[in-house]
Amino acid sequence: MKPRRRLVATLATFAWLAIGAACNRRPPLAAVVYGGSGPPTLVLLHGYASSAERWQPFTRTIRWPANGRFVFPQGPNLAARTDGVLDGRAWWPLYLLSYIPPGQSLADLSGAKPEGLKAAAALVEDLLDRLQRSPGGPIVLGGFSQGAMVASEVAFRSDVKLRALVLLSGTLVDEASWERHFDSRRGMPVFMAHGRADPTLPFAAAERFRSKLEAAGVRVTWVPFDGGHDIPATVVIALNRFIEGLPLDK
Repeated sequence: MKPRRRLVATLATFAWLAIGAACNRRPPLAAVVYGGSGPPTLVLLHGYASSAERWQPFTRTIRWPANGRFVFPQGPNLAARTDGVLDGRAWWPLYLLSYIPPGQSLADLSGAKPEGLKAAAALVEDLLDRLQRSPGGPIVLGGFSQGAMVASEVAFRSDVKLRALVLLSGTLVDEASWERHFDSRRGMPVFMAHGRADPTLPFAAAERFRSKLEAAGVRVTWVPFDGGHDIPATVVIALNRFIEGLPLDK
């Protein structure tokens, strides 16, 4: 299995695989696929001003079943850096033209309803629907930062079948709407990690998110870490322990 995993990963580096139903009116998301043919499937959504291929190093550190596959979708929009230069991809445009002073985070987004969030989530739902039918099997959805917000929108605003949810340095968005659906995911395993010194998305908001999920009966694995807006090795180690405890063989 290992040689095939390396071969598929090499080929996928140079080929974008459009995953979507032929009859879908929305343009399907492009995605990079690594690993086996599945199931199970791990779908990870990149952060703002990043890209699908930047997940590739994690295929060597995340311990996913050898027959399983990694699917890394590409955000549909171009991203603007703080200086206005377009760089990388985004799930919806932010246009971060204002300077964020060191040590300060973006404002609490729990009351925000970003234009474009629902459209991005719909694209991901289309992709997940396709994955459920070919070849089927367990799907774990996750994301980092803005990608974690989209993953949360999918999890808490749809009935898509998910074996687990992975939220890396995410935050609450449209909290009132999400909260009404938390209990629909009662019992679902959720992995949450957030840096105590995150300069981008507030740690306190992530803590509140975790508390609300736990109160609704969601099975949260909470991993706070001494760091900023990133995915350190300690988080990957904890994520691997979380994955080991998931029923991914059925």
